[in-house]
Amino acid sequence: MPTGKSPAPCNSLDEVRANIDRIDVQMVALMSERESYVRQAARFKPSVEAVVVPARVEQIIDRVTRQARELGASTMVVERVYRTMIDAMTEMEVREHRALHPKTTGN
Repeated sequence: MPTGKSPAPCNSLDEVRANIDRIDVQMVALMSERESYVRQAARFKPSVEAVVVPARVEQIIDRVTRQARELGASTMVVERVYRTMIDAMTEMEVREHRALHPKTTGN
């Protein structure tokens, strides 16, 4: 798990980019894992309206911005990235819910 410690200084832009690319591979893998859990959540929710839970979104935002602060990361960047990711995954979960529960009211 990342510790928030500064990495060793890079000696070139190519080295910086290689490290960013390496991190991107890890981030996409984690996003894919997160997505699989979001898809599973659609099975347990009684309606499309139950997919969107603003209080849960704020709980997540509070948790990740607190973690960002502890690690010395930009809380603004973390919040924006998470809100965008949550919005996209919520849209996906709504579609998943509709596919799993085509006769549920509120679709």
